[in-house]
Parts: sequence; structure tokens; C-alpha cells
Amino acid sequence: MLTDIKSLTRDELETRFKTWEQPVYRVGQLLEWLYAHRVTEWEAMTNLPKPLRAKLKETFSLQTLELVRKQGAPVLRSGTAEGGRDTTQKFLWRLHDHSLIESVLIPANPALYGDASDRHTLCVSTQVGCAYGCKFCASGLDGLKRNLTPDEIVEQVLATERSVTSDACRVAGTAVASPVTRYPSRIVDNLVIMGMGEPLANYDNLLKALRILNAPWGGGIGARKITLSTSGLAPQIRRLADEPLQFRLAISLHGATDEVRNKIMPVNRKYPLKELVAACEHYQAKKGRMLTFEYILIAGVNDSVGQAKPLAALARRLFAKVNLIPYNKVEGLPWKRPDEETQETFLAALEKQKVVATLRREKGHDIDAACGQLRLKTERELGGTSSTSP
Repeated sequence: MLTDIKSLTRDELETRFKTWEQPVYRVGQLLEWLYAHRVTEWEAMTNLPKPLRAKLKETFSLQTLELVRKQGAPVLRSGTAEGGRDTTQKFLWRLHDHSLIESVLIPANPALYGDASDRHTLCVSTQVGCAYGCKFCASGLDGLKRNLTPDEIVEQVLATERSVTSDACRVAGTAVASPVTRYPSRIVDNLVIMGMGEPLANYDNLLKALRILNAPWGGGIGARKITLSTSGLAPQIRRLADEPLQFRLAISLHGATDEVRNKIMPVNRKYPLKELVAACEHYQAKKGRMLTFEYILIAGVNDSVGQAKPLAALARRLFAKVNLIPYNKVEGLPWKRPDEETQETFLAALEKQKVVATLRREKGHDIDAACGQLRLKTERELGGTSSTSP
């Protein structure tokens, strides 16, 4: 199988073009077609000579994601939706091998990561399924299928932007975007690596994709607008600390004691809190940046006021802010979200202990927005296989 062109960096492409005795400026033209105009066909690259296009087509693939299902209100360029509804959108994509993955677009970022409220944030997946088996999560119910390649991670951004642009064209009554459409400027300007899979378990592919999405010739998304989440892979956190790019780091904590995390997060048995905290301290010593604790509130598991005290102690120790997320119900799992009063009480308990905390008055709750839900629902509807056409 051919390597996809979107898995290559500019340096790699320049090296290849030199072996083909092509002028270096042709690489810039190619990259503009891929990332500025987001074309899906070699023939669209009209300022590249036909022999070069033929060579590229012979050497590389130009894969796109097939949109299987989309849930949520149409997103307009202004970041609003028809009727003023929640504009969170969930995309279910089919890969070349028929595997299914998800991305979630949140046009009105609730400022959870310090960004302005008019930003467009995309949550992307890094694996098909997940091997870490968090008890409350739909992503890992069928285990890990495979890692995503760099181009499959990058393409989630490009495919989402194509879809949003096509929606805007339809709403405006103009021509729907075609494979040769020249698209407007970036739509996605913030990334959270919190979709399906454990991001740091696909470390090399993810970092290559993020370098492409960060580069001015690629996605042009600032490193400080990219947040990586991990369930607690301590060695990879230490490795990430040595990376030159200033990514933000979020820890999917969901429990502030080993007792709670052991119940719902098997990863804690391999990397208990003592080891995780040490890795986070190393990361902060290198980066000097605030961490985020993602904390899903699950009724009767981690939502009591008594759990707020050790969480606050960890947050103060690691200079972390806490993002409280009411649990999204997953069919077939026993967990429930706490009532609103319990959520607010937990938030108040953290704030009383001088912790910066946010309660996500959840976007996407009505569109299966928790990781893996739409994929799981679709596969069950299709009789347990993702290779059947919808």
C-alpha cells in the first residue's frame, strides 16, 4: 500500500523532489494545495506539471475520510447554528480499511483551555478503539484495533473543514464544494487530542501529525492551541517533556486516589498516582506550563465532596486546573451522571479550596459526544461490523 502524501513533512518532500530533479518551489505549491486548499484529487493541482502529478500519484496515495454519519446542528462561519442551538458536531469517519473513528467539532469553545470563546476546537482520535479499558468509556469496549497513521490524524482536520465549508455553501445557497474547490482560511484553530484511543500510546505517529498540523506550511495551528490528553502513561509524559513544541498537557484523572482510579482505570495499576505525579512534575519542570485535570463526574464513584479534597491537593501540587465533565451515559454500561446539584456542590468544594475549576455544562450530550459512542452505536446498528455501508 502506498504511503499517504499527508504523512510526509516538508523536509521529506523536499528530499524526494530533489531525487526527482524537481525545483524546491514545487514543494511549496504542493503543500498549498494539500493544506490551504484541501484538495482531494491530484488533478486539482493545476499549477504542477502533468508529469509531476503523475509521478506523485504513482508514488503516494491521497486518501480522504468517508463521512458515514454526522450529528449536530450545521456550523456556519460565524460559529453559530440555525436557531441558536448548541453547534457541537460529531463526525463518524470510515477509513480505507473500513474502520470507524470519530471527531467532534466545538465551534464555541467554552474557554476550558484559556482560549477565546469564538474559537473552533476539534477533538480528534488517534486509534481505532483503545487498549486501556477505562470502565466508563465506549472507545475501548471492543479493544484496540490499530493505531492511526499520521495522515489519518491530519485528515480529520481537513475533512472536518471541508464538511463545514460544504454546509456553509448549502446554507448560503451557493455551489457545494467540489474536489477542486479552493477553500477559505483555516476553520479549525484549536485541537484537543482527546478522541478515541490513548494518544500517547501512538506517540510517534501522533507527534509527526502534530508537527504537520503545527507547521506554517501545514495546518498552521499554534502549539499552545494543541492539547494532548493521556490517561496516565508516565514514561511518555516524560518523553513529551523533552519535545521542543509547547503543547498543552491534560491528564484524564477521573479519580484523585489510587483506590478510585484502580476501580475505573486499569492503567493506574501500571502507573499509580505516585508515578504519574512524578512524571507530571518532570513535565512542569521542563515546560513551566499549567496542566489540566480532566475529571468525569460519575454518580456514586467519584462525585462526593470527600473526593474533592484529595483532588484539590493534587491540583495545587501540580499547578493544575480542573475540568469537571458530567458523565455521558453509554448504552450497556452501568454508570450514571450525577444530578446538577451534586455537580455544583463538587465544583463549589474545589473553588473553596482555591482551585481553578470549570464545570462543563456539557456540549454534545444529545449527540453521543462522549468518545466512541457514535462508533459503537453505528457498529451495533450494522450488525457488529464497520465494513458494511450505512
